[in-house]
Amino acid sequence: MEELVLKNDFYEWAYSDFLVNNQRGHLAEYIIAKALNTVSQKRLEWDPFDIKYKNLKIEVKSCAYIQAWEQKDFSKISFDIAPTRLFDMETEHYCEECKRQADLYIFCLLKHKDRETINPLLLKQWVFYIVPTSFLNLNFNKQKRISLSKLQKNNIPELSFAEIKKYIDNLKFN
Repeated sequence: MEELVLKNDFYEWAYSDFLVNNQRGHLAEYIIAKALNTVSQKRLEWDPFDIKYKNLKIEVKSCAYIQAWEQKDFSKISFDIAPTRLFDMETEHYCEECKRQADLYIFCLLKHKDRETINPLLLKQWVFYIVPTSFLNLNFNKQKRISLSKLQKNNIPELSFAEIKKYIDNLKFN
């Protein structure tokens, strides 16, 4: 019983502020894992992608207008899409090829803009954009970031939590 209390106290003490970028990112990964019913796959910090769903490797990125620190203005929304070099665990070296490692990117936006009522645990405060990596490679080649406005200009639909799984299940890949 004491161990459980200590564990819960630790989580509350260390990881309760989901406005902190890395914690919000972990929460976004969990939200997507819940949407895809893959929470039994434990999160691995240094994997080249975040979630495996069916035969898809998925990269999850998050962003928010409101940050943990004081702000004069809302944050500008953009997501990391930089190609990376895969670390080979067997050789303990990075591969030469620099590319996007996942098949699909899910951009998670904590869209709520009121600091007094923001709660990242409320799914209604999030929206999601799902983009095949092939689309990013074709249209944004070696670009390192993609803005929300670019997603919108390219008619990437804004989805709710409830729409994520169905949308992915209906995607057609070449």
